[in-house]
Amino acid sequence: MTPEITYILIIFASVVAVIAQLRVSSSFNKFSKVRTQRGMTGAEVASQILEDAGINDVEIKRTESFLGDHYDPSKKVLCLSPGVHDSESVAAAGIAAHECGHAIQHQHGYAPLKARMAVVPVTMVASKMLPFIVIGGFWFGLFRYGPILNLGIAIYAVLTVFQLITLPVEFDASRRAKLILSQHGIVTREEATGVSSVLNAAAWTYVAAFLSSLFHLLHLLAVRNRN
Repeated sequence: MTPEITYILIIFASVVAVIAQLRVSSSFNKFSKVRTQRGMTGAEVASQILEDAGINDVEIKRTESFLGDHYDPSKKVLCLSPGVHDSESVAAAGIAAHECGHAIQHQHGYAPLKARMAVVPVTMVASKMLPFIVIGGFWFGLFRYGPILNLGIAIYAVLTVFQLITLPVEFDASRRAKLILSQHGIVTREEATGVSSVLNAAAWTYVAAFLSSLFHLLHLLAVRNRN
Protein backbone atom coordinates (compact mmCIF):
# COMPACT_ATOMS: atom_id res chain seq x y z
CA MET A 1 0.00 0.00 0.00
CA THR A 2 1.46 3.35 -1.05
CA PRO A 3 1.36 6.65 0.91
CA GLU A 4 -0.89 8.09 -1.82
CA ILE A 5 -3.52 5.40 -1.24
CA THR A 6 -3.36 5.84 2.52
CA TYR A 7 -3.92 9.59 2.06
CA ILE A 8 -7.19 8.73 0.33
CA LEU A 9 -8.13 6.43 3.21
CA ILE A 10 -7.39 9.20 5.72
CA ILE A 11 -9.64 11.58 3.78
CA PHE A 12 -12.35 8.91 3.73
CA ALA A 13 -12.08 8.50 7.52
CA SER A 14 -12.33 12.27 7.94
CA VAL A 15 -15.52 12.34 5.87
CA VAL A 16 -16.99 9.50 7.94
CA ALA A 17 -16.11 11.41 11.12
CA VAL A 18 -17.83 14.58 9.90
CA ILE A 19 -20.95 12.68 8.84
CA ALA A 20 -21.02 10.80 12.16
CA GLN A 21 -20.76 14.02 14.14
CA LEU A 22 -23.53 15.62 12.10
CA ARG A 23 -25.74 12.58 12.72
CA VAL A 24 -25.08 12.76 16.46
CA SER A 25 -25.93 16.46 16.60
CA SER A 26 -29.03 15.99 14.45
CA SER A 27 -30.36 13.01 16.43
CA PHE A 28 -29.63 14.59 19.79
CA ASN A 29 -31.23 17.91 18.82
CA LYS A 30 -34.30 16.12 17.49
CA PHE A 31 -34.92 13.76 20.40
CA SER A 32 -33.81 16.19 23.11
CA LYS A 33 -37.07 18.00 22.28
CA VAL A 34 -39.20 14.85 22.71
CA ARG A 35 -40.28 14.28 26.33
CA THR A 36 -40.75 10.71 27.53
CA GLN A 37 -44.14 9.72 28.86
CA ARG A 38 -42.59 8.76 32.19
CA GLY A 39 -41.12 12.25 32.51
CA MET A 40 -37.92 11.06 34.21
CA THR A 41 -34.79 13.16 33.99
CA GLY A 42 -31.55 11.60 32.83
CA ALA A 43 -30.33 11.60 36.43
CA GLU A 44 -33.47 9.81 37.57
CA VAL A 45 -33.15 7.25 34.78
CA ALA A 46 -29.55 6.57 35.77
CA SER A 47 -30.46 6.31 39.46
CA GLN A 48 -33.22 3.78 38.78
CA ILE A 49 -31.09 1.65 36.45
CA LEU A 50 -28.18 1.53 38.90
CA GLU A 51 -30.51 0.73 41.81
CA ASP A 52 -32.22 -2.06 39.88
CA ALA A 53 -28.79 -3.47 38.96
CA GLY A 54 -27.76 -3.50 42.62
CA ILE A 55 -25.06 -0.88 42.08
CA ASN A 56 -24.92 1.35 45.15
CA ASP A 57 -21.35 2.67 45.02
CA VAL A 58 -21.53 4.77 41.83
CA GLU A 59 -22.01 8.52 42.19
CA ILE A 60 -24.14 10.34 39.62
CA LYS A 61 -22.53 13.71 38.99
CA ARG A 62 -23.66 16.71 36.96
CA THR A 63 -20.92 18.02 34.68
CA GLU A 64 -20.95 21.29 32.74
CA SER A 65 -19.40 19.79 29.62
CA PHE A 66 -21.81 19.70 26.65
CA LEU A 67 -22.32 16.04 25.71
CA GLY A 68 -19.44 15.20 28.02
CA ASP A 69 -21.33 12.26 29.44
CA HIS A 70 -19.12 9.40 30.56
CA TYR A 71 -18.55 6.76 33.22
CA ASP A 72 -15.24 6.84 35.08
CA PRO A 73 -14.54 3.29 36.31
CA SER A 74 -11.48 4.36 38.31
CA LYS A 75 -13.56 6.71 40.48
CA LYS A 76 -16.94 5.01 40.00
CA VAL A 77 -18.52 8.28 38.92
CA LEU A 78 -21.20 8.59 36.27
CA CYS A 79 -20.98 12.10 34.78
CA LEU A 80 -23.98 13.55 32.96
CA SER A 81 -24.05 16.84 31.06
CA PRO A 82 -26.79 19.39 31.86
CA GLY A 83 -28.72 18.46 28.70
CA VAL A 84 -28.90 14.88 29.95
CA HIS A 85 -28.84 15.19 33.75
CA ASP A 86 -31.74 17.65 33.93
CA SER A 87 -33.69 16.71 30.81
CA GLU A 88 -36.78 14.50 30.59
CA SER A 89 -36.18 13.81 26.91
CA VAL A 90 -35.81 10.61 24.93
CA ALA A 91 -32.22 11.55 24.10
CA ALA A 92 -31.38 12.07 27.77
CA ALA A 93 -32.85 8.70 28.74
CA GLY A 94 -30.83 6.95 26.05
CA ILE A 95 -27.52 8.59 26.92
CA ALA A 96 -27.99 8.12 30.67
CA ALA A 97 -28.82 4.45 30.14
CA HIS A 98 -25.77 4.03 27.90
CA GLU A 99 -23.46 5.35 30.61
CA CYS A 100 -25.16 3.06 33.11
CA GLY A 101 -24.35 0.25 30.68
CA HIS A 102 -20.66 0.96 31.34
CA ALA A 103 -21.23 0.84 35.10
CA ILE A 104 -22.95 -2.54 34.69
CA GLN A 105 -20.06 -3.74 32.52
CA HIS A 106 -17.71 -2.73 35.33
CA GLN A 107 -19.81 -4.57 37.91
CA HIS A 108 -19.81 -7.76 35.81
CA GLY A 109 -16.10 -7.57 34.97
CA TYR A 110 -16.75 -7.20 31.24
CA ALA A 111 -13.46 -8.22 29.60
CA PRO A 112 -13.23 -5.51 26.88
CA LEU A 113 -13.83 -2.80 29.50
CA LYS A 114 -11.09 -4.25 31.69
CA ALA A 115 -8.77 -4.31 28.68
CA ARG A 116 -9.56 -0.68 27.87
CA MET A 117 -8.91 0.34 31.46
CA ALA A 118 -5.55 -1.44 31.31
CA VAL A 119 -4.36 0.50 28.25
CA VAL A 120 -5.69 3.90 29.35
CA PRO A 121 -2.40 5.06 30.99
CA VAL A 122 -0.26 4.41 27.90
CA THR A 123 -3.01 5.81 25.68
CA MET A 124 -3.00 9.08 27.64
CA VAL A 125 0.76 9.38 27.15
CA ALA A 126 0.40 8.67 23.42
CA SER A 127 -2.41 11.23 23.10
CA LYS A 128 -0.30 13.94 24.74
CA MET A 129 2.62 13.22 22.38
CA LEU A 130 0.49 13.01 19.25
CA PRO A 131 0.17 16.78 18.53
CA PHE A 132 3.95 17.22 18.55
CA ILE A 133 4.41 14.27 16.20
CA VAL A 134 1.71 15.47 13.82
CA ILE A 135 3.01 19.05 13.72
CA GLY A 136 6.61 17.95 13.42
CA GLY A 137 5.93 15.26 10.86
CA PHE A 138 3.48 16.91 8.51
CA TRP A 139 4.66 20.52 8.75
CA PHE A 140 8.40 20.20 9.30
CA GLY A 141 9.08 16.92 7.53
CA LEU A 142 10.55 15.20 10.57
CA PHE A 143 9.16 11.88 9.38
CA ARG A 144 12.23 11.73 7.14
CA TYR A 145 14.16 10.81 10.26
CA GLY A 146 13.80 7.17 11.29
CA PRO A 147 13.41 7.60 15.08
CA ILE A 148 10.66 10.23 14.72
CA LEU A 149 8.83 8.13 12.16
CA ASN A 150 9.03 5.03 14.36
CA LEU A 151 7.77 7.03 17.33
CA GLY A 152 4.81 8.20 15.26
CA ILE A 153 4.07 4.60 14.26
CA ALA A 154 4.22 3.48 17.90
CA ILE A 155 1.85 6.27 19.00
CA TYR A 156 -0.72 5.50 16.30
CA ALA A 157 -0.42 1.78 17.04
CA VAL A 158 -1.35 2.44 20.68
CA LEU A 159 -4.26 4.69 19.68
CA THR A 160 -5.50 2.17 17.12
CA VAL A 161 -5.50 -0.66 19.67
CA PHE A 162 -7.35 1.57 22.15
CA GLN A 163 -9.99 2.54 19.58
CA LEU A 164 -10.39 -1.09 18.54
CA ILE A 165 -10.99 -2.18 22.14
CA THR A 166 -13.41 0.73 22.57
CA LEU A 167 -15.75 -0.53 19.83
CA PRO A 168 -17.16 -3.59 21.66
CA VAL A 169 -17.29 -1.61 24.92
CA GLU A 170 -19.45 1.13 23.40
CA PHE A 171 -21.63 -1.13 21.26
CA ASP A 172 -22.32 -3.41 24.22
CA ALA A 173 -23.21 -0.45 26.46
CA SER A 174 -25.73 0.75 23.87
CA ARG A 175 -27.18 -2.76 23.55
CA ARG A 176 -27.62 -2.95 27.30
CA ALA A 177 -29.17 0.55 27.39
CA LYS A 178 -31.80 -0.23 24.78
CA LEU A 179 -32.72 -3.50 26.48
CA ILE A 180 -32.92 -2.04 29.98
CA LEU A 181 -34.99 0.98 28.97
CA SER A 182 -37.57 -1.22 27.27
CA GLN A 183 -37.64 -3.98 29.91
CA HIS A 184 -38.01 -1.49 32.77
CA GLY A 185 -40.73 0.45 30.96
CA ILE A 186 -38.74 3.69 31.11
CA VAL A 187 -39.49 4.35 27.44
CA THR A 188 -42.37 3.30 25.21
CA ARG A 189 -41.92 1.34 21.99
CA GLU A 190 -42.10 4.56 19.97
CA GLU A 191 -39.61 6.31 22.26
CA ALA A 192 -37.26 3.33 21.97
CA THR A 193 -36.93 4.14 18.27
CA GLY A 194 -35.61 7.58 19.21
CA VAL A 195 -33.20 6.08 21.72
CA SER A 196 -31.84 3.76 19.03
CA SER A 197 -31.41 6.69 16.64
CA VAL A 198 -29.34 8.65 19.16
CA LEU A 199 -27.18 5.72 20.29
CA ASN A 200 -26.63 4.34 16.78
CA ALA A 201 -25.50 7.77 15.60
CA ALA A 202 -23.07 8.01 18.51
CA ALA A 203 -21.68 4.56 17.71
CA TRP A 204 -20.49 5.78 14.31
CA THR A 205 -18.24 8.36 15.99
CA TYR A 206 -16.29 5.49 17.56
CA VAL A 207 -16.07 3.70 14.23
CA ALA A 208 -14.76 6.89 12.64
CA ALA A 209 -12.17 7.34 15.39
CA PHE A 210 -10.92 3.78 14.86
CA LEU A 211 -10.70 4.21 11.08
CA SER A 212 -8.82 7.49 11.49
CA SER A 213 -6.22 5.96 13.81
CA LEU A 214 -5.86 2.85 11.65
CA PHE A 215 -5.42 4.75 8.37
CA HIS A 216 -2.90 7.16 9.90
CA LEU A 217 -0.96 4.14 11.15
CA LEU A 218 -1.06 2.53 7.70
CA HIS A 219 0.11 5.81 6.17
CA LEU A 220 3.18 6.02 8.41
CA LEU A 221 3.99 2.38 7.73
CA ALA A 222 3.75 3.08 3.99
CA VAL A 223 6.06 6.09 4.37
CA ARG A 224 8.60 3.98 6.25
CA ASN A 225 8.45 1.26 3.60
CA ARG A 226 9.00 3.82 0.86
CA ASN A 227 11.94 5.34 2.75
